Amino acid sequence: MLQQTLLERILEAALSRGGEFAEIFVEDKNRTHFEMIGGKLENALGGREYGLGLRIVKGINSFYAYTSDTEEAALIQFAKSLSAMAGQNNPIAAVKLSQRAYEPRHHFRALPGTVDAKVKLQWIRDLSSRAAAYDPMIRQTVVTYMDEDQSVQIANSEGLLTQDRRVRTRTSVNCVAEHEGEMQSGGHNLGGLSGFELYKDVNPDELALKAAQIAVTMAKAKHAPSGRLPVIIDNGFGGVIFHEACGHGLEAAFIAKGTSVYNGKMGEQIASELVTAIDDGTLVNGWGSGHVDDEGTPTQRTVLIENGILKSYLVDRFNGKKLGLPSNGAGRRQSYKFAATSRMSNTFIATGTSKLETMISETDYGLYASSMGGGSVNPATGEFNFSVNEAYMIRGGKLAEPVKGATLIGTGSEILKKIDRVGDNLAYGYGMCGSSSGSIPAIVGQPAIRVSEITVGGRNGGESK
Repeated sequence: MLQQTLLERILEAALSRGGEFAEIFVEDKNRTHFEMIGGKLENALGGREYGLGLRIVKGINSFYAYTSDTEEAALIQFAKSLSAMAGQNNPIAAVKLSQRAYEPRHHFRALPGTVDAKVKLQWIRDLSSRAAAYDPMIRQTVVTYMDEDQSVQIANSEGLLTQDRRVRTRTSVNCVAEHEGEMQSGGHNLGGLSGFELYKDVNPDELALKAAQIAVTMAKAKHAPSGRLPVIIDNGFGGVIFHEACGHGLEAAFIAKGTSVYNGKMGEQIASELVTAIDDGTLVNGWGSGHVDDEGTPTQRTVLIENGILKSYLVDRFNGKKLGLPSNGAGRRQSYKFAATSRMSNTFIATGTSKLETMISETDYGLYASSMGGGSVNPATGEFNFSVNEAYMIRGGKLAEPVKGATLIGTGSEILKKIDRVGDNLAYGYGMCGSSSGSIPAIVGQPAIRVSEITVGGRNGGESK
């Protein structure tokens, strides 16, 4: 990390040509990535990423550049060069930084650098062998492991100086099964703001066999019907629909541009009264958590929707300035090579009171989406299209045959208002979210929910054959 006096000099140089605000983001990150395919190690990557990103703000314009050359003379010249883009000479008073600390809430015990690579490899080798042995229909297994130890230092021309350390670990298991010439995949993962201790009390079968079971079940399944149906979406990664179809539209970056379907709807009912949605960057050792965001603002627990009413947006400093709103700790970035912008951290629908079993028994005919896949969404309209990795028909209030190839099609505003049951079984999924400031860790979560009616895309019309 850099000395305080050097940071002050860089900020002064950055504002020497008339900028109104300057921010430094220094990053030192060590990362490991292993990928095992079919029980064989195919990729092993590791290394250190170290550099500095500098942002200058003038009015509604932002100028950003980054460098990996952290020699003092080079950094001062780098700052002056970026400053020249901001306007005419307008020297400012000297910048004086003041260290701002916080009470640590995230603790790491088995730091990645203290765990031998052989231990990490044995962990994923065991997962691979367990998944492959689940059923003869399993044709391929892919197990990935990653860890990173990131230290950041953030300083700005308002006098802020702070730092954070984020240690993250994640394992993902994916399987492909074949039945009668058709291939189907299944996946499961686990992640956290944690060292290798994350796996201390984890049963490997929870990861390996879940992924294999989905692949085998779906390979033997018939094709899903299509039409307007009640759909129950189970907990955990089912929250990806809210994340994509609604969450991105609540990010200040889209609100400030006027390109979100939720523009101008603060205080209005945008969802069922049963829906309360939260983004919580303070979640202890949560996959998307931190003590501060990537602009140095303390992370917060932000209620986005309360009993169906839109209460807040996700706000970073720059877009907050445009909107006249203070940052609520939502400024995030992949690395020093990206300028921070408003992003989700750990976003979920809060716990309700319904039992999953009751939801199913109260549904005469519909679809149970046990595990969700990926999809696409247009933040300007909220229109989405999501695949379902594991699905079952509901008939007469009971789970029936598995079906494959189902997709859920609709808009965020439609699905939110048609949620008529919210379960009591909140759980989280651990994903990577891509946007303008890069790919970042993010929790998606929810309890089971029932949507009274949504368009299901499938191969058959109206009924599973």
